[in-house]
Amino acid sequence: MATFTVPTRDQVSTQNQQLFDTIQKGLGFVPNLYATFGLSDNGLGAYLAFQQSQTKGAFKAKEREAINLVVSQANNCVYCLAAHTALGKMNGFTDEQILQLRAGYADFDPKLDALVKLSKAITETKGHPSTELIDGFIAVGYAQSNVIDLILMVGDKIISNYLHSITQIPVDFPAAPALETIYA
Repeated sequence: MATFTVPTRDQVSTQNQQLFDTIQKGLGFVPNLYATFGLSDNGLGAYLAFQQSQTKGAFKAKEREAINLVVSQANNCVYCLAAHTALGKMNGFTDEQILQLRAGYADFDPKLDALVKLSKAITETKGHPSTELIDGFIAVGYAQSNVIDLILMVGDKIISNYLHSITQIPVDFPAAPALETIYA
């Protein structure tokens, strides 16, 4: 298998160097996953634009993190689990809540519960969740338009999950704890 190396700022295009600078200013560092998108002259800008567009969708930051956690768990992405565990804590989730979300439920919030159950099903069934899960999602207060936003969010996370799965670049966030069988 090819070995992928995380590029440095000097190893990417001028356009990506500018994006590295923006990320550096915003986060204080350029995460390895973003840097790896920079191997492609188009990849980093396209992914960042797509990811940014999700903040204009129906879901608040906490809901987006819940989706990111459950999709990353379903795809066994250690990189994204590490990153989104840290981000989940920054968005107010407890360690226990993060483990529940990763397992695909949220007994602490019925609306998040429906959200993560449908997110997990969309991921695991490759877009063929049960009608009961879709109906349950709408029954807790989401609209049909939110199903579209959810599909986009799941797609966003699948992109980064697959990038790490294929490249196996080093994780530069604290490792997420193992999901105990009690939660699975």
